[in-house]
Amino acid sequence: MAKGGEKELEERCEIILAIEELSLLKNEEEEKKLSTLAFLHLSNLLLQVLDKIGPTMAVLSLDIRRNIQRLEEIYLLDPSSNSNLMEIVEKEVKEGTVRKDDSCSRAILWLSRSLDFTVAMLEALEKEEQSLNQIIEASYKTTLGPWHGWIASAAYKIALQLLPEREFFVGLLMGKNKDYGKLKGEICKLVALIKPLLHEVHELMKKFHLERLKST
Repeated sequence: MAKGGEKELEERCEIILAIEELSLLKNEEEEKKLSTLAFLHLSNLLLQVLDKIGPTMAVLSLDIRRNIQRLEEIYLLDPSSNSNLMEIVEKEVKEGTVRKDDSCSRAILWLSRSLDFTVAMLEALEKEEQSLNQIIEASYKTTLGPWHGWIASAAYKIALQLLPEREFFVGLLMGKNKDYGKLKGEICKLVALIKPLLHEVHELMKKFHLERLKST
C-alpha cells in the first residue's frame, strides 16, 4: 500500500471501519439470518471499543475474548454447518449440552449481552453529556448487571473507579480527524447496523429459553 493510503487508513477511526465492514457483510449475507461470521465481526468490534477505554475493562474484555474463541473454534471446525447461530444452538439442544458452562450457546448469549452493553454505551455517548463513569454505570445496570454474579459485579465496581475522562475516550474514538459531530453520526449508523442482528440473537435465546441464564 502506498504511504498516502496507509496514512488515510490510520486516520480513520475504528467505528468508521466497522461500519464499512458490517455494511459489506450485510450486503453479502443479507439472505442469511443469524450469520455466525457477522456475529463474530460484531464481537471483535466490541473488543476494539473496550480497548479504547483501557485496562479498566480487562475483566470484561477477557470474558469476551474467551467467548469469541469458543465460537470461532466451533465455526472453523465446519464453516458450512456452523455458518448460522441457529444451527449451532439447535445442535447443542439435541446433544443436551446447551446449558453447560462451556457451551457455544452460553458464549453467544454472553456476547449478545456484551454487545447490548456497548450499544447502550455508544447511544448514551452520542445523545447525552454525562461523564463516562455515569454512562458506563447506567449501561451496565441495564444490560450485563442483572445477569452477573457477585464476583463479576465486584470486578465491575472496581473498574468503574478507574475509568478515563469522557473527553479522552471520545478523542480516541474520533481518531486523528477530530470531528465530534461526524463521530456522533457514525455512532448512529453503527448502532443501526448492530441492532437488527442483536434482535435476532435475542429471539433465538428466547426460543430455547436461554435468555435468563445467569453467570455462576
